[in-house]
Amino acid sequence: MKSFAEKFNLRIATFAAVVLFLIGMPIYIFAKASLTGGIEDAGNFKIVDLKALGNFPFNEETSTVTDIPERYRALDGQRVQLQGEVFAPDEAGDRMTRFQLVYSILKCCLGGPPQVQERVFVEVPPDMQVENLHQEYASVTGTLHIDLTRQMDHATRVYVLTLDSIERAR
Repeated sequence: MKSFAEKFNLRIATFAAVVLFLIGMPIYIFAKASLTGGIEDAGNFKIVDLKALGNFPFNEETSTVTDIPERYRALDGQRVQLQGEVFAPDEAGDRMTRFQLVYSILKCCLGGPPQVQERVFVEVPPDMQVENLHQEYASVTGTLHIDLTRQMDHATRVYVLTLDSIERAR
């Protein structure tokens, strides 16, 4: 009869490593997002998971700023980095002066348009030239503000970001 050392070979070790990775990685990602709320300190800015930032119930007619989870209200006035899809339907030229950043236009639209708390309205400073990246995935850095704006008794925006930099995400 073969001993354990004789039965254990590189093929079995590789198989075990792949299985552990496939099971462990999703568990790690879920646990990390649950514990941090999608906010990670990167020194001079915070990396914020855009999907987590808008993943809470918000009634456009009745919700107030206090209905935004505290961990996201605490980001008001802080420098953050977000990654998402650029939505700039009003920008027809080569440059953008404003746009929205959403987790995914396609994924959002399959379940309906993104809700107001799932959008970050990005304002480009007047002295900054930004290439039109409509429907491209980008990484943006800037100062995030909670700015609950209402028109005709409906919330039209929750988050506004003053842009410092933008680049195509890899």
